[in-house]
Amino acid sequence: MDDVTALLTRHKLDVDQYYLMAVVGILDRDARVELIDGEIIDMAPIGEDHISTVNRLNRALVMTCGERAIVSVQNPVRLDRFNEPEPDFALLRPRDDFYAARKAGADAVLLLIEVSKSSVRFDKTVKLALYARFGIPEYWLVNLETRVLEAYRLVDGQYGTPGEHGAGETLALVAAPDIGITLDRLFG
Repeated sequence: MDDVTALLTRHKLDVDQYYLMAVVGILDRDARVELIDGEIIDMAPIGEDHISTVNRLNRALVMTCGERAIVSVQNPVRLDRFNEPEPDFALLRPRDDFYAARKAGADAVLLLIEVSKSSVRFDKTVKLALYARFGIPEYWLVNLETRVLEAYRLVDGQYGTPGEHGAGETLALVAAPDIGITLDRLFG
């Protein structure tokens, strides 16, 4: 950060202002954006490899989790009034109303997953730090460039060096060890 950037004061938006922007038409309701640290961040377009990986992973997660977790696909998670990312997947603690009364927060999250190709750097820096800051127990980055799943697990408030995983492996969740996700068909 240079001296000029350090002097800039940013106006942070909270989630209420963010949603109001869509209501009044400043933001398109279908815009691919998310709120990170009070700033609106454009999300990368979704390519075919991203779509197929999300579809494969969705099937594996739903079949594996059953009633033990809610598989939330590309939906927002409200971490606080300035942060509402939209991970590709959130595995959430089961709730009878399926989060109709209020959005899932950090306390509901068992695992967040980002499927990434063009946004790998952002997901490994900004998203990683954000998820650690809010105590998300586990974060998986499915790196479509390297065809590796990087599993970050929270220890003493930080994510350590990721474990790298691929086809043929099964990963048990830190927050729900009885849930083991098989990665056999993750990359096709």
